[in-house]
Amino acid sequence: MDMAIHFKELDNKLYGFVEGEIDTFTASGLREELEAVKITEGLEIVLNLSKVNYMDSTGLGIFVAFYKRTLRENGKVKLVGLSNRLQRLFEITGLSDLMDIETDKKVELRK
Repeated sequence: MDMAIHFKELDNKLYGFVEGEIDTFTASGLREELEAVKITEGLEIVLNLSKVNYMDSTGLGIFVAFYKRTLRENGKVKLVGLSNRLQRLFEITGLSDLMDIETDKKVELRK
């Protein structure tokens, strides 16, 4: 399965919509896309994971690295739309205590 991420800027927020599976084989594409994001002070980034149907520890590592970089550059990042499975993955690793995660919100991409 593939992974895709699309970005849309709206009202001084950057929305990222991630779809597919995030694993060892697809992680490099996600990493490249997130590394290309220009983070400015005060930028709020909302990453919607509602269409992610699988993620392993490689994906967790990518989101942690992006989270740390965003904080370092004085931005904010929030993960939204996590399935129960993904939410549990973040909880058992302790990352839900570290990161801003909202599980009941889905943001739709408007074209």
